[in-house]
This record gives sequence, C-alpha cells and structure tokens, in this order.
Amino acid sequence: MRVFLPTLVAITSCQTTRIPVKGPPLARVEVAPEHKPAPRKPNVTRTYRGKASYYSIRTNGGATTASGQRLRNSAYTAAHPTLPMGTRVRVTNLRNGKSAVVRINDRGPYIKDRIIDVTIGVARHLKMITAGVVPCKVEVLKK
Repeated sequence: MRVFLPTLVAITSCQTTRIPVKGPPLARVEVAPEHKPAPRKPNVTRTYRGKASYYSIRTNGGATTASGQRLRNSAYTAAHPTLPMGTRVRVTNLRNGKSAVVRINDRGPYIKDRIIDVTIGVARHLKMITAGVVPCKVEVLKK
C-alpha cells in the first residue's frame, strides 16, 4: 500500500484551496476569517439634534403616559412631540458620548429647543442628572 503525503500549502484567510490527491477529487476546504465581523447596527432613518431633559412619576403629574401605559422611572422609554408611539430611538448625550436606545411612549416636551424627555432611569445611564438638560442627538432606528 502506497501512502501519499500532500505538500504543505499556504492557506490565506477566506480563500479556497485544493489539496492534490490521487484518486477521486476532495471537496474544497473553506478557511474561516481570522476575525469576527462587527455586529450590525440598526439602520438610522432620521437624526435630530437639540436638548434632552428627563422626567419621572413625580414630575409627570400622573402615573400614565400618553400611550396609556403606566410610567416607570426605571423603564427605557421617552416622550417626543411627534414621533409615533412605539418608535425606537437612540439618544446620545453629546457632552460625554453615552447613549441609550429607548421606546417612545409619551408626548412632550413642550418647551422650546427640547426635543426629547427621557425617564429618570435613562437620565442616570446618560449621566445627565446633575445637568438636567443636555445637548443630545436622537437617531430614529429602523424597525
């Protein structure tokens, strides 16, 4: 019985290589890439820039939102004057770069130059409690 030793073939990332063999042809060898691709970011359909503020059950004057849901201080929700209820947006604090994805479930703010009100839990995450009002970027995410 004769043994055939294939010669060493340099294999580079993401290429198909055939190894010479006597007899029936072998399947192609696929080499996996050396690194994982970056996770896909949700598509952004619109971007707004302005000021963000925060609110809570205490400042809301009631326990329900415009959508009829009960307001929770720790929920990742927000109020926007015009975006449809249920829209997901990414709010970025432009002073420190922190961001959070929230769902619109209320209306407001009704103060000039403010484009979004986030719950106090989101405000803690964005590190905006001390300032109260911060410059922000709001990106509307594709469904």
